[in-house]
Amino acid sequence: MSTEPEPATEDTTDAVDTGSETPGTVEAAGSASDPRPGEPAGDGGEAARQLSEVEAELSAQRIERERIERRKAEKQGPIEAGGKLSGTAADLLAAVRAVESGAKPAAAVFGAPEPARRPAPEPVRPPRPAPAGPATAPTGPAGPAPEAVQSVRRVLAEGGAPEALAPQTAALLGEGAQDALRADPWQLLRVGGVRPEQADGFARALLGAECGPDDERRGRAVTVWLLEQAALAGHTALELSRLTATLAQRGVPDPDAAVQSTLAEGEALAFQDALDEPGSAARSEHTEDTDGEGEERPVRVLIGLERYALAEESLADGLARLVNSTPKQDGSAADWERAAASAPGSAGELIRAVAGHGLVLHTGGEASLAEPAALLHAAHALGLRAWAAAPGPLGRDRFAALLGTEPAEPPSSGPAAPASVTVADLLTGVEGPGRDADGALDLDLLVVLDAPQLDVEAGALLAESLPDGARLVLAGDPAVLGSVGPGRVFADLLAARVCPQVASRRPDPGPLGELVSGIGIGELSQVEAPGKEVVIVPVRDAGEAVHRTVQLVADSVPRAIGVPAEETQVITPGHGGAAGTRALNAALKERLNPGPGRFGGFDPGDRVVHTPAPGRVLPGRVVKADADGLHLTCAGETVVVPRDRVEGSVRHGWALTAHQALGGRWPAVVVVLPGDAVQALSRPWIYTAFGRAARHLSVVHGVDQALPRAVAEVPAKPRTTRLPVLLAPQIPVTD
Repeated sequence: MSTEPEPATEDTTDAVDTGSETPGTVEAAGSASDPRPGEPAGDGGEAARQLSEVEAELSAQRIERERIERRKAEKQGPIEAGGKLSGTAADLLAAVRAVESGAKPAAAVFGAPEPARRPAPEPVRPPRPAPAGPATAPTGPAGPAPEAVQSVRRVLAEGGAPEALAPQTAALLGEGAQDALRADPWQLLRVGGVRPEQADGFARALLGAECGPDDERRGRAVTVWLLEQAALAGHTALELSRLTATLAQRGVPDPDAAVQSTLAEGEALAFQDALDEPGSAARSEHTEDTDGEGEERPVRVLIGLERYALAEESLADGLARLVNSTPKQDGSAADWERAAASAPGSAGELIRAVAGHGLVLHTGGEASLAEPAALLHAAHALGLRAWAAAPGPLGRDRFAALLGTEPAEPPSSGPAAPASVTVADLLTGVEGPGRDADGALDLDLLVVLDAPQLDVEAGALLAESLPDGARLVLAGDPAVLGSVGPGRVFADLLAARVCPQVASRRPDPGPLGELVSGIGIGELSQVEAPGKEVVIVPVRDAGEAVHRTVQLVADSVPRAIGVPAEETQVITPGHGGAAGTRALNAALKERLNPGPGRFGGFDPGDRVVHTPAPGRVLPGRVVKADADGLHLTCAGETVVVPRDRVEGSVRHGWALTAHQALGGRWPAVVVVLPGDAVQALSRPWIYTAFGRAARHLSVVHGVDQALPRAVAEVPAKPRTTRLPVLLAPQIPVTD
């Protein structure tokens, strides 16, 4: 995680323009000198603490890394750093050089890797977090040894880098981290929040006259850093021409050589994707004679980190298996048809589609959630083991209320009753059906809600974890903001048209539904709101925006609308700035729960969000603080955040960014649009923020005509992904 960008300061020189609320950084805390949330922050082994879902997720991530390493071993021979290449890697490097020299067209030398089917991950069943009680020691691997951290700290101090980076640096670089830093100071760029200019200063202090912008080590490090920044903005790969142009902007004298060196060291992978339309924009990359008669077909060369490239391939393999296999025959065709006939409108269409297909997409707004709920109840009546999963607890609890069950409610007998869990808990076995003897999820139907939030890594784990014959439904609103992690799984599948798509015909009701629906098609129109469902509050500056927001939450909305402050959510474009989440939360705390903030700025009763891992947001409240850490209640469970992790993973939560609020709905929402937030506004952001309100929406408006202009003219920022290209040869396009 990098530091949060301020709304008024936007770096447009990077490979990706991330705006003021970069998906990969919206929950980060601290600065370039702070450890990243969810990563070791102590000098060695951590004090005994309560087991929580953090350990469960980390275990799942370790399994995913091991699986990717196995896949890497299948795809190429071993590469010793700095040594000669062999196997696929040698061919790949030669291909890059051939393309760039013009000796061969790109499509002739870059071959897409052959997809390989891999077994599902082994089941992981960490215990649930204990409700309250004495802390227990974690079972995961210990952090870096204290002596290793101390050695790294000395090297950092020698180079003028913040010593607080030592634990994370030692964990990332492993054994001999201090020697690795001396041999290649730009390895510091691997640490979250460190920027190239900071790593350059560190390298100059250590290397002296030997340090230069043309250093091959710098070129590799900046290349990998740019690819990581691209992943934070949602890309799974970057076009070669875009990457080399940005490397030049970053002061790399020979960008082509930097990319070649990065590929040679196995730190990135190269891909060639053929494009269907000869007149597409990618024609500027390279072309290939495909029919022997002179007709050229455009292709593009992409460079990506193997972590995301292999996850995207794995996702394509898993989805192709679902689409091409016959679903398990639970219930007769007549039974499915009776269930569909008894469901109203497009809910019946959804049930019919699921009856005969392994993968189905369902689109619609908030009201459309009734249709997946009807599907789950119908599937359970037919004897299927049916479950729903949402990316976060907000979506899980929202859908559980619609189902009429408690989240992860255990079945009394027979097949598991429809229940809602989080994707992380489903995959790790903390909640949900568990896994069968083969390691696959023990279910027949899985409905993934809020599917636009699904990134390629979570999608790959889900697809590979489903047993043969299972059915998968991805349901969500395609107009909301995309996933925090890289990829655009839901949007790519909608565009690829490889499976049935059912569009809900249920409109969201009332003035709020009318307003948000209009925004979705690029129109910001006035709506009749006789019950004060929508209120616009104009402000002149950020100071007035903060004052009016506090007034609305604490007084006006409770008095005029009848919604108490604890059920009102404030949403603003970024963390920084005069009216970002930091400023708003400070003002709201002073009014709603004043206190000395003795424990890292927090007091009992404070409304907070806990980020145990990048991209995970758990809303909750502070219960107490003691020697064990900060005690929170999050989604009905007790979480203890160790003292040294509070600053990096806990924020006040009266005000959130739109990405943090994804999946949730509140009776009342106050959206704050200060003047310095103009660059952050887009149609998906506004659609998402306004759509979080169930009964009342107040808009603290300080951006003048930028608001309707953003709705009409600023679509979602494009993301470069490979999923449609990977699916094309495996699945025929449907009508």
